[in-house]
Amino acid sequence: MTKLLNVDNPNNTSKNDTLNLEFVDEHALAIPTFKMLDDNGELYKDAQASSMDKETAIRIYETMRFIRVFDERMLAAQRQGRVSFYMQCLGEEAAVTGSAAALEDKDMIFAQYREQAALAYRGFTLEQFMHQNFSNEKDFGKGRQMPIHYGSKELNYSTISSPLGTQIPQAAGYAYGQKLKGDKACTICYFGEGAASEGDFHAGLNMAAVHSAPTLFFARNNGYAISTPASEQFKGDGIAVRAVGYGMKALRVDGVDVLAVYEAVKKAREFAVENNAPVLIESIAYRLAAHSSSDDPTGYREKEEEETFRANCPIERFRKYMLKQGWLDEAEDEAAKEKIKADVLSALKVAEKVAKPALEEIVTDVYEDVPLHLQKQYEQLKQHILKYPEAYPATASRIEETK
Repeated sequence: MTKLLNVDNPNNTSKNDTLNLEFVDEHALAIPTFKMLDDNGELYKDAQASSMDKETAIRIYETMRFIRVFDERMLAAQRQGRVSFYMQCLGEEAAVTGSAAALEDKDMIFAQYREQAALAYRGFTLEQFMHQNFSNEKDFGKGRQMPIHYGSKELNYSTISSPLGTQIPQAAGYAYGQKLKGDKACTICYFGEGAASEGDFHAGLNMAAVHSAPTLFFARNNGYAISTPASEQFKGDGIAVRAVGYGMKALRVDGVDVLAVYEAVKKAREFAVENNAPVLIESIAYRLAAHSSSDDPTGYREKEEEETFRANCPIERFRKYMLKQGWLDEAEDEAAKEKIKADVLSALKVAEKVAKPALEEIVTDVYEDVPLHLQKQYEQLKQHILKYPEAYPATASRIEETK
């Protein structure tokens, strides 16, 4: 056979031939969903043993419990007009927390916007969450982001971007850098199944596969991309099957089962780091909340549908498991929930009174020597705010203080 540049297979395809002209069915590949824990908090018969120790289990449970209370309180705060926007993790706490727990601290996280549990697991404090949501002067983003757009350099959690899917190729690039530096670490990238319809999904996965970047692409298939059901988003067997087209490993896991998620991501991480290779993981759960505080799900799904899945609560399932293991006291658990509620409300009241970032940081935080045209624009903005202080109460008061 003639060789082209010493390559036997320049087309990079399989060499299987056939004399039968037949279609390959669109559902020729079906990926099973890995699970371990049933609705009663018990391992399924013949399920593999869990490698999760008591300390990790308690930390995971406490994180999920905190996020559930925090989400409820912050959505209420949005309804009261105290914050402008909010997105809950409701129904996906196990998927996010369990996956974060399977990582090492040096691993990088690129989140979409529903992964606050991963950041909480790593140690982001209640006060830090609050400052970001209120966009005050203690916010790491200095008030330049929408609420829930967290970021922490210290905790290896890349600041969230609003445009859908941009974090996917970014994560592939970051993981490629980890490989080049020999960090023996990986990058996890979270996104919804809706983001998997974006061009950035395909570019990111192909880049990671071709360049052998240790990236864990974690697709949260929660059934809806805002109001669009999964059945109207794609025709194939979910998201995980797409990995085959990009030449990478894939796993599908029950996203309500925190033990299964933990083991799946732990296995994927080990493979990715040891082989410098990407893995696509698909979590199957249900988005119990609205897409965001700006969304009304009653316009596209029935209450009965929500209630059916509400009974399959990831936190309650893990709570039952913890009780059966003797790792959780029921009375102490209820007391802890009440304390979290009190702590969240107290932190909220403090954060909403913290001053907004100083107006001049718009330019001084970007340029050491502010260009003349920006100095002029800044002065015009300042005079405009002082002319209409009722429209900019927080900012106007800060300007008056610095006079």
